[in-house]
Amino acid sequence: MSYKILIINPGSTSTKIGVYEDETQLMEETLRHSTEEIAQYATIYDQKDFRKEVILDVLKEKGVDLNDIDVVVGRGGLLKPIPGGTYETTPELLEDLKIGKQGQHASNLGGILAKEIASEINVPSYIVDPVVVDELQDVARLSGHPEMPRISIFHALNQKAVAKRYAKEVGKAYEDLNLIVVHMGGGVSVGAHKNGKVIDVANALDGDGPFSPERSGGLPSGALMKLCFSGKYTQAEVSKMINGNGGFNAYVGTNDMRDLVKMAKDDEKAQLVMDAFHYQLAKEIGAMAVVLGGKIDQIILTGGIAYNAITQEYFKNAVSFLAPITIYPGEDELLALAQGALRVMSGEEKAMTY
Repeated sequence: MSYKILIINPGSTSTKIGVYEDETQLMEETLRHSTEEIAQYATIYDQKDFRKEVILDVLKEKGVDLNDIDVVVGRGGLLKPIPGGTYETTPELLEDLKIGKQGQHASNLGGILAKEIASEINVPSYIVDPVVVDELQDVARLSGHPEMPRISIFHALNQKAVAKRYAKEVGKAYEDLNLIVVHMGGGVSVGAHKNGKVIDVANALDGDGPFSPERSGGLPSGALMKLCFSGKYTQAEVSKMINGNGGFNAYVGTNDMRDLVKMAKDDEKAQLVMDAFHYQLAKEIGAMAVVLGGKIDQIILTGGIAYNAITQEYFKNAVSFLAPITIYPGEDELLALAQGALRVMSGEEKAMTY
């Protein structure tokens, strides 16, 4: 039996929607929302009806009959820490998305919109592997001070999707493999996947791990403390240094790896930044190799930067002695969400309860 799946993936100024039949894409649209449109709403949740109307209008325009949809799946948001999986949109889950249990982000609307639309056509709705997936082993939670525990916030949707893709391609169960997955996009994260769980990964959102095109990663704590109390910057400005104006943006004024590659051809500083980016990620891969006791079935490179030939070559030279490397460039979030719903609908996995 095949399933028609409606996918909803809200971003800050856009909403991506897709219709899939099993893993085959039938339709994909990115609905752009102007700053003026978004500014009308005081909170993320207040945008719900506006975004729903836009989604339904486009589906009607594209000739999509909602009565043909078997399941609706939304991008997961900033919920409480939960294990990976596909989750039913229960009242408890929806309430935590509404209030923003760990913060406000447009992705919080994914599950809410999925539930509303699914209820109207009497089909199930789910979210899949939100960024707050937390499967850390206990020893990985200690940072050095009890007031500041290590937190798992990372690119769980794509990391889990490519890990399961690799397992399927080699004819093994994800739960039987040890993998290091390296996601490289606007943010970066390196996860140690052991027997189906991400037992160690940095908080890729606000100040941990390697730097990225937009994020500063882990900073020297003493220097950061002095900067915070210098009186020169507000909390919001420091926050922006860590997430948004850090990394490539801070050093060379671009958040695009393609620009950095061009600049590096005749700019020593740009070359050094690119080298340091690769170097920090390679060190993190080495750290995760230790977490897995050196028993690594595969290193997987993914995200938009994985398209870059220089990056591919660097890691082949730097870390292939640890394990073979597989590259799945890009980040197909709509497909990953469709696959999460499909695993439950087909009986391959059981839906998780929040």
